[in-house]
Amino acid sequence: MGFTTLPMTLIYHTPLPREVLRAQNVPDDWPIGIADRVHFGDLDALQHVNNAAYLKWLENIRIQYFMDWGICRYQDGDPRMVLKALSIEYHKEMSLNEDYVLTARTVSFRNTSFTHEYGVFCGDLRVSARAVIVMMQPDGSGKMALPEDVKRRFVEIDGAEAG
Repeated sequence: MGFTTLPMTLIYHTPLPREVLRAQNVPDDWPIGIADRVHFGDLDALQHVNNAAYLKWLENIRIQYFMDWGICRYQDGDPRMVLKALSIEYHKEMSLNEDYVLTARTVSFRNTSFTHEYGVFCGDLRVSARAVIVMMQPDGSGKMALPEDVKRRFVEIDGAEAG
């Protein structure tokens, strides 16, 4: 079990500038990323990252994305963001102490929902995932239309398509 370390200047749990993402081999079409390191608690009996740990990691980047894009700040009156569906593909295992970058982008959107993609990069793409997120009224009483400024951001920054 080897491990990869990224440059010492890499900051964890903070959105990384595009130039840092590119320096970590994250392709240019990923607009947001945060870094972390594989911790002992992320491992399974085979000493590689447990499948469930990736779900937790994806949630971390999803929440950061929602806050940075102005979709939800998790305050009173904010919409409820509901994860409707999630698929994940494991490309290559990860081990203790490997640094990685989590990425997120919106690839398409409709009136009340959007499709989100995720990547876990550690020199190369280790995990990819796709989720459908539904925006609900703050009280959970029903679906809520995506604001126009959020849709614009999806298109302008993420390259998403309406559909």
